[in-house]
Amino acid sequence: MNVSDVIEDYLTYLVVEKGDNSNTIETYKDDLGQFVDFVENKEIEDLSIEDISSFMRYLSANNRKTSTIIRRTTTIRGLYLFLNRENYIKVPLTGLHLPKAESHLPNVLSLEEVDALLDCFDLNKDNEVRDKAMLETMYASGLRVSELLTLELGNINFQSGYIRIRGKGSKERIIPIGEYALDYLENYIETVRKYNINRRSKYVFLNKEGKPLTRQFFFKAVKKYAIRANIDTPISPHTLRHSFATHLIENGANLKEVQEMLGHSKIETTQIYTHISTKRILSAYDAFMKSK
Repeated sequence: MNVSDVIEDYLTYLVVEKGDNSNTIETYKDDLGQFVDFVENKEIEDLSIEDISSFMRYLSANNRKTSTIIRRTTTIRGLYLFLNRENYIKVPLTGLHLPKAESHLPNVLSLEEVDALLDCFDLNKDNEVRDKAMLETMYASGLRVSELLTLELGNINFQSGYIRIRGKGSKERIIPIGEYALDYLENYIETVRKYNINRRSKYVFLNKEGKPLTRQFFFKAVKKYAIRANIDTPISPHTLRHSFATHLIENGANLKEVQEMLGHSKIETTQIYTHISTKRILSAYDAFMKSK
C-alpha cells in the first residue's frame, strides 16, 4: 500500500474525529500532496523519520519560510501519528525536532498615523460613515477582526459605554469603549444602518445587500484608507488592534488589564506589546540623539 492510499482516510479522520473545517483540510491536503511527491509515493511500511527530516531540508533549501516548514512538518507528523495508531507503521517520532519559529513584532501605527487614518473619511458617503465607525471601534476597543465583523447590536451598551464580546474559546469579556467611538457608532446606526435592506439583522456592520462584511472586504478597505492617508507603515487588518494595545502600554496601562481587554489566554502573548513599546522608545531616542 502506497502513502497516497491512506491520505483520504487520514483527512476523513480529521473531519470526523477532530472536527477540522474545510479550509484547514484543504491546507492539509496540499501539504500531504507535496510530501507524497517528495517521497515518490513509496510504500507505507518503508516510511521512516528520515523521510520527514529530508522533507524539512528540502523545504529549507527551496527557501520556504520557517512558518511554512513548521506547518507542513506538523501536518506530516500528524499523518505518522495516525499511521502508528492504526498499526500501519511503527515509527517513533521522539527524535523529530521542528525548527524554532521566527519572532516578528507586529507593525504599529504612530498616534499621528492613527489620527491621519481616522480623519481620511468622506462622511457624505454612507459606506464611509460605516467604515469610519468600524475603524474607530477597532482602535477604541482592540477587537479582533472576526469580533468586529460579528459584533451584534445587542452587545453594545451605549449608556454605560462598553461592548460585550464572545471571543476565542467562547470566552466572554466586557470591553470599555470611549465616547468618541460610540458617537460614530451611533451615528452610523441612526443615519445609515437603519435604512439598510436587512436592518433587522443582529449584526452591526452590513454591506448594501444586508449581509455581514467579510475579512477580505475589511482588509481591502483598510489598505485603501491607509493609502489615502499617506501611511507608509505596512498595514494589516489587525494593525489597529496592535496599535491600540501598544499605545495603552506606552501610556502606563497595566499589562494584565490589557491582556483581559484583548482576550489573550496567556500573558506572554500580551508581553509582545511591551517589546514593541521598548523598541519604539529606543528608536525615538536614537533619532533624537542623531539630530543633536
